[in-house]
Amino acid sequence: MSSRLVKLYAGLVLFGVSMALMLRARLGLDSWDVLHQGISRRTGLPFGWVVIAVGALVLLVWVPLRQRPGLGTVSNVIVVGLAVDAALDVLPAPSPMWARVGFLAVGIVANGVATGLYIGAGFGPGPRDGLMTALAARGHSIRLVRTSIEVTVLGAGWLLGGSVGVGTVAYALAIGPLAHYFIPRFAARPMTSASAGSSGRSGWASVPAAPGIGNRQQPTRTGCAPRSTTGTGTVDRSSCLARA
Repeated sequence: MSSRLVKLYAGLVLFGVSMALMLRARLGLDSWDVLHQGISRRTGLPFGWVVIAVGALVLLVWVPLRQRPGLGTVSNVIVVGLAVDAALDVLPAPSPMWARVGFLAVGIVANGVATGLYIGAGFGPGPRDGLMTALAARGHSIRLVRTSIEVTVLGAGWLLGGSVGVGTVAYALAIGPLAHYFIPRFAARPMTSASAGSSGRSGWASVPAAPGIGNRQQPTRTGCAPRSTTGTGTVDRSSCLARA
């Protein structure tokens, strides 16, 4: 249990740091962070506070959908937002293009590592992933639900002034293969299978059950066909992308 907790919180903190690196790169963000940045620019609130607020609002939508959060779900809402603000306080905003590209590349890779740590801990899905899987469980296509959420979030964020650019595309192309590589290596027990989607944070993985939550099938964020997973350890807020 203690090693799983270390992986959970290390992953969530690293996830926040990876977001800060991509923000400092100023080359475009993934869809949810485009929304977070747009809201932050419109309201003047710190980026991390917006991440926490949006995560909490999404978590409220779980109530009518009868989704049950795990420790990882609640921790995701709080820890990632705090970590990204702390990282933004110490990270510089580089000017040379080579440095900005470096920040973007390190941020994307770190995000893949963080995804593997967080999912491998197996303490429940992030709020955004739980929203997607709950809607899909009501008889809708995973691909349709995922695409609809990502397009809506990206469009709203762009209209609010969030950054869309080459980084948005790079993230969408890279995060699936990265998560496909890192998730089985950080899983608390061996993965039964993992198949990466063409544009998402990776496929189906067997991860430990969150305490107090029964076994059930849970998809990760891809448009592929479901495979059985043990427990509720699905991807965090962005593990499989139609987005990113």
